[in-house]
Amino acid sequence: MSPIDAFWHFSNLFAPAWVLAGLLALFAKLLWRRELKALAWRRLATWGGVGGSLATLAALALLGRDGKMLGYALLLLGICLPQWWLAFRPK
Repeated sequence: MSPIDAFWHFSNLFAPAWVLAGLLALFAKLLWRRELKALAWRRLATWGGVGGSLATLAALALLGRDGKMLGYALLLLGICLPQWWLAFRPK
């Protein structure tokens, strides 16, 4: 595998985590406009993307391969929990 192929392979592995994190951050900012006014969209998306990437790696380690429904459930949990914590934690 060439370096370009390896780059695209890993990019496609983590793309769902980062795209979903960005979309969730966007919709959260739209739905809870007043509550999330002080919180930057980029911060929500970044923490969601990191959580989703770690969840993807955990699913890969636990399940042995990508593409299982339990892996997608872990991905969603990994994206939602950091964003929820940033947005609605007790202050």
